[in-house]
Amino acid sequence: MNSNMMFGRSHRRVHPAYMIFSDLGLSEDLLNAVTDAGYIEPTPIQAEAIPYVLMGRDILGCAQTGTGKTASFTLPMIDILAQGRSKARMPRSLILEPTRELAAQVAENFDIYGKNHRLTKALLIGGESLDEQAKVINKGVDVLIATPGRLIDMFERGLLLLNDVKVFVIDESDRMLDMGFIPDVERIASMLPPLRTTLLFSATMPKEIKKLAEKFLMNPKEVTVAPPSTTADTITQGLLVLGPPNDRRPGAEQKMKRNALRELIKREAPRNALIFCNRKRDVDIVHRSLNRHGLEAARLHGDMSQPMRMETLTKFKTGDMRYLVCSDVAARGIDIPEMSHVFNFDVPTHAEDYVHRIGRTGRAGREGHAITIAVSADAKYIDAIERITHTPIPRIKLEGEKGGELDTTKEKPKRQRNRRQTKSNRAPTEAKVLTENDESLGAVPAVEQSSDERGRSRQRKEAHKDELLEVNEVPVRGLGDHVPAFMLREVELS
Repeated sequence: MNSNMMFGRSHRRVHPAYMIFSDLGLSEDLLNAVTDAGYIEPTPIQAEAIPYVLMGRDILGCAQTGTGKTASFTLPMIDILAQGRSKARMPRSLILEPTRELAAQVAENFDIYGKNHRLTKALLIGGESLDEQAKVINKGVDVLIATPGRLIDMFERGLLLLNDVKVFVIDESDRMLDMGFIPDVERIASMLPPLRTTLLFSATMPKEIKKLAEKFLMNPKEVTVAPPSTTADTITQGLLVLGPPNDRRPGAEQKMKRNALRELIKREAPRNALIFCNRKRDVDIVHRSLNRHGLEAARLHGDMSQPMRMETLTKFKTGDMRYLVCSDVAARGIDIPEMSHVFNFDVPTHAEDYVHRIGRTGRAGREGHAITIAVSADAKYIDAIERITHTPIPRIKLEGEKGGELDTTKEKPKRQRNRRQTKSNRAPTEAKVLTENDESLGAVPAVEQSSDERGRSRQRKEAHKDELLEVNEVPVRGLGDHVPAFMLREVELS
């Protein structure tokens, strides 16, 4: 029987758990490309969503990261767009992605699965030549993959028309929400024709995304193959809680975490690993630290130019670099099936980001490992993660280390100062608090400090400045450090 008869024209339905790709109603050319890519059985989200996309139904899809959501819309789109021709500046389909890396990943999927079709595509992302992208659009494309900002820019310049879009995909919609792109998405949707197929995919399903679906989707088929915000069973998780550092100087805690990271890498011996930091500054510091200790690593964050980011990703994917220190820009869009480990150098402040970070490993049914390094102050973030995933993270320890505990005590509310307190009696109290409690500077009340003590205090402050510089924290320069030149010029009096 022809594969196109397996769904829709035939009355036989196969249970998703026992499906192969030839059961989904895809064309022979597409099935051959899928087979050449090494795939035979669809993932649950693919088995559920692909037939409905081929029927032209709107889809609201939710599944764990790493379960093949991208192929669940790229495969049927290729067959849908196989008939028809594109027109100049008028793409026939539009896929919105939150990051440049994810957009490039989707473009690669179209190259792999669409190799037996003559479909054209364009990638609209920042950091690349707008003129070159406009030339490709002007020739006419079947598939347009874009980030919201660059798409709106092209549209406003009159280089792009969207009134022939037949399939509209909003991918990683929860990430769109986190990055503040929802107003842009709403604006883009208003530019599209009302008669279209709209597909919305997400790894998590907060209430804001459901409201977005109600606004854009018409009688959608909801496809949920795993509870929202759950982690894959193929990922072995661990949480290393560090005790307080013996050294109380600034930067000691971060140094302790860097030591722990190197010990974890030594113990786990990962084939390759992503190392996530919350801040771009820490990405640079951890990157330098690993290389200084002989662990060759690359880095990736949003301040890097697009060509440099793509070059770094290519080196990591090809195995030229084993370790990639990155910010959450890499939490989505990097699809490396054989990623063995993910290390969270910092606990993510948003629980959903934890799901996406560790979802870079344990993909396509393979085994993966995810280890998070935490300190006492991370208790509230760990609690939020365990509540959203409904699973406690197993605690681990380093050999010879006692380990620490998370601080579960709630912060005491600060007592508000009496507003009726006068300026005269408030100033001495503030001076006393600042001097008596500032143990790190070894200060005493100002009225009792001798000149020698004040000198020693200044020396301690200078020492702290040096410590800050060691962890790449440049002190803030004020007006007293640098006076603008125009303020030093003499004024001629008339």
